[in-house]
This record gives sequence, C-alpha cells and structure tokens, in this order.
Amino acid sequence: MTMIITSLPPTRGTLLLAALLTTISFSLQSQETADYFRQNCMSCHTIGGGRLTGPDLKDVAQRKDRAWLVRFILDPKGTIDAGDPYALKLLQESRNVTMPALSGMVKTRAEALLDLIEVESKKERSQFAGVQLSDRPFTPQDVQVGLGIFLGDLSLKNGGPSCISCHTVNGVGGFGGGMLAPDLTTVFERYQGRKTLSTWLSAPATPTMQSVFKKQPFESDEILALVAYFQSTLNRNPEDASTARLNFILIGLAGTLVVLGFFDIVWNKRFRSVRRFLVQERKLENVP
Repeated sequence: MTMIITSLPPTRGTLLLAALLTTISFSLQSQETADYFRQNCMSCHTIGGGRLTGPDLKDVAQRKDRAWLVRFILDPKGTIDAGDPYALKLLQESRNVTMPALSGMVKTRAEALLDLIEVESKKERSQFAGVQLSDRPFTPQDVQVGLGIFLGDLSLKNGGPSCISCHTVNGVGGFGGGMLAPDLTTVFERYQGRKTLSTWLSAPATPTMQSVFKKQPFESDEILALVAYFQSTLNRNPEDASTARLNFILIGLAGTLVVLGFFDIVWNKRFRSVRRFLVQERKLENVP
C-alpha cells in the first residue's frame, strides 16, 4: 500500500511568524553593524559630517566600486603597499596616516558596513554625522571647566570617571596624574585639531575607553570644555612632567623610610622580648 503525503499549505499565522523572525534577525544584524561602526570607524570617519583623519564616507560607493571598497576594508595596508593609485591618494589626503586593520573584519562584515553606509548616506542627517559642537572660539572659562573635568573637581553628568585617574598632562601639579594611559599634553595636535578630537571623545575607539564611556558618554558641553583644555596644554613645558615624576619618586621614598622606621621601632622591642624569653628558657634547660 502506497501512502501519499502532501504538505499542508502554510497558514497565515506561520507566514507572519516567519516574517517577524526575519525582521528581528535583520534588525539585530543591522544594530550589530551600527555598533561596530561606532566603535571602530567613527574616530576617523563620519557619514555626512565632513573629513576627520579619514574621508567622509557619505556616498562612498559612488566614488569607488564595491569590490575595491571591500578589498580595501579587508586589507588597507596591503592595498597601499601594492601601489594602488586611489589608495595612495587617500593616504596622502590623510597626511600619511594608514588605516589600521580592523579587529574581526571579514568579507561579510565589510559588505554589511557598506550596506550601512549606503542607507545612512540617504538620510538627511546620519546618526554617524559626528558630534555637533559650537564652532565659537574657546574662552578662558571653557579651559577652566575642562581642567575641572580633567582633575575630577567637576563631576561628569553621566557618571564617568575623571581623566586624571589614568591620564596626565604636563604641569598638572601634585603627583602628575595617572600613568596607566597615554599622556594627553599634545593630544589636540595628535588628533589634528578640534573636530577630530571632539568626534573621538564622542565615540572613543580604544577598548578601555569603550568599556568605561559606552554607557556613560560625555555630553557635548563637556567635550567642548575638554578640547579647549587640551588645546591649552600644547604649550606646556615638558620639564613640568619630569618635576612631577621626581616629586612622586621622592615622596614615595620618604614615605617608605618613614614606614620602615616605624616597623623598626615596633619590631625592635618585640624581637628583644622574644630573644630574652628564649635565652632564659635555654638557661633553665641547662640547670642541673
């Protein structure tokens, strides 16, 4: 006996469920790509916000074909080293700053990033257009507020830690600030000015900064004040940093001597009392 099994047509509910799952999957993938762009690309690029270290990526697919863009994203240095004319042009426009190899970059992710850029390019204002700050000249008040934020005298609105916990600048005084992270004395110059540094602070690219400020971002007025302060530190005397480090070492040595002296006083008496007890006990053992 032969049985013929026919598949039942999908119900309306099944079709809706499949569509819903597809939408959720696409939404999650899009969000993951957006997060990746924000964490790895925004420190050097905007979409519609103008050039930073790297070019503005708005409508980038209209300037170069997709296959070339994927190849460059996967291996920027290799494309430049191969002598590609357009890659060399980008390098020159970026003041010879080579785009680094991106962590976890594979072809599918590169394709997803290009899809994201295409979608964002069509918007009146992309979410990746960069931070919007006033372009007015910095004032002495801005510098003072920035100093307060750096030192921790002024609390960040979203609860982030003070800069001095990990960083230092020349002439900051005291022990010279933290040494766990780079010296920020010339950070304004290293990031080629106000706009690039402001964008970097709005979306820090380093793993440590991301872990701290992803959920506690700087506000735009805090970024303006910090950038104003970092501009003011460019003319600091490098000897100030050396003096701060020397003070730290000397105070550390003095503190060590004080602690050792204290222990010497305390343990010297204890050692004698223990020794006296042991000597007396030994004498008693030798008594016939």
